[in-house]
Amino acid sequence: MPVSTPGNYDGGAAASEAQPTLVTPSFLRDWPLPAAGEDKYSRGSVLVVGGARATPGAVLLAGTAALRAGAGKLTLAVAESAAVHVGVALPECGSIGLPENSDGSVLASGLDRISSYLERADAVLVGPGLDDLDLAEDLLAAMLERDSAAREEPDGDAGRDGGPAVVLDAYALGALLRLENKLDPWRGRLILTPNPNEAAVLLGRDAGDLGADTLEAAVTEVAARYDAVVSCQGVIARPPGNGRGEPDLWKITTGYGGLGTSGSGDVLAGAIAGLRARGTTGPQAACWGTHLHAAAADRLASRMGPLGFLARELADELPALMLELGS
Repeated sequence: MPVSTPGNYDGGAAASEAQPTLVTPSFLRDWPLPAAGEDKYSRGSVLVVGGARATPGAVLLAGTAALRAGAGKLTLAVAESAAVHVGVALPECGSIGLPENSDGSVLASGLDRISSYLERADAVLVGPGLDDLDLAEDLLAAMLERDSAAREEPDGDAGRDGGPAVVLDAYALGALLRLENKLDPWRGRLILTPNPNEAAVLLGRDAGDLGADTLEAAVTEVAARYDAVVSCQGVIARPPGNGRGEPDLWKITTGYGGLGTSGSGDVLAGAIAGLRARGTTGPQAACWGTHLHAAAADRLASRMGPLGFLARELADELPALMLELGS
């Protein structure tokens, strides 16, 4: 995939350790998304892994957002009892059934079923709709073990910039702290989308420990600790020391309180995964995705009122917003 890099803005002058770079429409117009290309293959492939029997809607929201953000191909890997229903609900996707326990929670034992999809994806999103923390940890551990083995092979993913981008959300984030010492295969290609409670857990603190006055510092700490791009409640950070004179910290300037609705985070994670698959860098995908998510809420609030719009309606706003920003 082609990679889009910042255009005319002076990243080194715009950011400092104390002040984040503000993500405004003019800023994004100077940091355009990659061209659409000639066909769906040139816009990248997204694989979403999640969707327990009781919560398949989360992967539908994330997958829809990935396509609305411009990704060319989409595969959803969900509990096998939900796979057919998911494929019917979103006919634009491929739907793969994963083994599940008696409660309908996804098991790690069927990773071989999506092995070829993992190899071909440009972005893999894990977490939406997973409903068991211990099983989520097992799933991530199995994926990490697979990637670690691939890195040791002469023709493995190490020859492809380490493999696809890995976006983690929801229960996948809750399991990450336990796997911190096994993350080497994913370091440098991770994108994390925690809420403030999840960010606190990632730092080994109590949920609810982060306030508005400490959020930027905490997000920066998570980015450095996990070698990941992080988007948390409108604050985006990358690991420090990128060496290119670009910002390490950004902040969204828009967004409405109505974003606090069921499924909103799934839409954000899906949009970021879709943008990343198109060939953006991790920071660009996170900045663009977080802005688009917030701007979509503003637009819906202006038409429908501050509360009551649905998460699935956010995704429908993304194409027009990208067009207005010149992408």
